Amino acid sequence: MQMLAYKFRAYPSKVRQAILDRQMQLAKSLYNTLLEKSLQHYKETKKTFTRYEMNKWITQIKRENPEFKSMHSQVLQNVADRVSKSYNNFFCRIRARKTGKKLKVGFPRYKSYVSSLTYPQFGFRMSRKTAQLSGVGSINFVNHREIQGKTKTLTIKKAKSGEWYITISAETEAAPVPSNKKTEVGIDLGLRDYTTLSNGIKIQNPRLLDKSLNKLRKAQRGLSRRKKGGKNRRKAALKVARISEGISRQRNDFLHKLSHNLVNSYSFIAYEKLNIKGMAGNHHLARSINDASWSHFIQYLCYKAESAGCKVVGVNPRNTTKTCSKCGNVQNIELSERTFNCKNCGMSMDRDLNAAINILSTAGHAGSYALEDLPSTSKTVDARRVVELGTTYNRI
Repeated sequence: MQMLAYKFRAYPSKVRQAILDRQMQLAKSLYNTLLEKSLQHYKETKKTFTRYEMNKWITQIKRENPEFKSMHSQVLQNVADRVSKSYNNFFCRIRARKTGKKLKVGFPRYKSYVSSLTYPQFGFRMSRKTAQLSGVGSINFVNHREIQGKTKTLTIKKAKSGEWYITISAETEAAPVPSNKKTEVGIDLGLRDYTTLSNGIKIQNPRLLDKSLNKLRKAQRGLSRRKKGGKNRRKAALKVARISEGISRQRNDFLHKLSHNLVNSYSFIAYEKLNIKGMAGNHHLARSINDASWSHFIQYLCYKAESAGCKVVGVNPRNTTKTCSKCGNVQNIELSERTFNCKNCGMSMDRDLNAAINILSTAGHAGSYALEDLPSTSKTVDARRVVELGTTYNRI
């Protein structure tokens, strides 16, 4: 069995929005109350306040404050589940740190707001264009694709821009998909070009943040000048949020289209397992690396490959750029050098193309492309044309 998530844009009426906002405030209050009770319970007993005990405590809270009765019982239990998971993750990080891993422990903190409500099993009904939520009412949403499988959970979320979204998870049977029997490829991720394929194709980096950076900075300056707590500050914060979410939507659209086209064009894809978090520590490249969102791209590749008859494999990035793809000679190369000139065999090739070939070879698929068949110069594809490529990727 596998779980699929479907995200839809929702349009609750003003009355429904007011109800949802109030229930989210109650969820925040409940979360903080349960967290405080967990801390107190641990100090007194030196034991963890379990989820079962939290659910019993919720029954008592509902008797003391009847307003909580307006919320569905499973929504309240989901809040307890969030507190329990945050506590469990905290102890997992402590154990991981004792093994030598460098990470922040991050003790669970009180919430200043809750932006989503989850119905884990019951309390909602779905139709083609509306969702009926217990304690809230009917909410319209844009159903742009059919939900396949058995619906399990529903989450309604309010974004910082004020937009509403419904996310539905459905359980389906995972049927094995045979290989699409297409060619194999290695991909090298970069900033100058987003991806370089081992067959010579380059995908241009759209640099979506850079295109909207001036507009975003202007809105952020306007926000910083507004008085805290004022109406104009809330308007300025909303403007910043809308610009940021617009950039995020453009980025996700590009990544989804690119990953979809790759898994449907190749039967085997090899990529580098980069330490993206560590690379983002470089203050000169951090903004560009975060804008590229390589981790999301790899995530999209992996889950889309399962249903496309494609296999995605990560390889160790060690020396993929420094190794000659023809003779195997390892030599240093500066970041400013865009061409790999081998000092041993004299081969000259674009550094990213050379790395992509090495990535495919490291994955155990050497010889998928003969060196003499590769182009001396690579073909760069504009990011705007990614959606048009479909399955037309060919060796050039």
